[in-house]
Amino acid sequence: MKKQLSVVVLVLTAVLVGGVIARTQSSDPWIGTWKFNLEKSIFNPASAMPKGAVGATFKIEPSAGGIKWTLDGTTPEVHSEAVGSFDGKDNPVKGALAPNSTSAFKRIDDRTLEFVGKIDGKPALTTRLVISADGKMMTATQTGTNAEGQSVKNVLVLDKQ
Repeated sequence: MKKQLSVVVLVLTAVLVGGVIARTQSSDPWIGTWKFNLEKSIFNPASAMPKGAVGATFKIEPSAGGIKWTLDGTTPEVHSEAVGSFDGKDNPVKGALAPNSTSAFKRIDDRTLEFVGKIDGKPALTTRLVISADGKMMTATQTGTNAEGQSVKNVLVLDKQ
């Protein structure tokens, strides 16, 4: 369970970081608080979602050289934060349950990002994230492998608060 929780925290962390690095101005639709929407999200395998991720919130704010985000779940195990810039380099994820968790980012267009979440330098999940035209919803499609070696295909939906 701890390994599953680590992967999901990394996944949610990657979603958050990847989803907000496009810009750093307060008028940017990425900046603000986002909430995980369980009813609209799909986890495959279903066991990939820990209880602490349900209702998780993300605070995203500008920071010197990029952004700062904070992920808070409903259990103490689901808490992480990071400061990152959009330079394609791996950014450390503080508080991730998997040691040596990082994310590297690529901007596709004004509303689409793709990034790779890594554990110990090895790619774990690739995430393609899209912000809705009205800026109220974030959708992330994730593919890769979890800590148990299972194939993962998640569709995560987050609503702007």
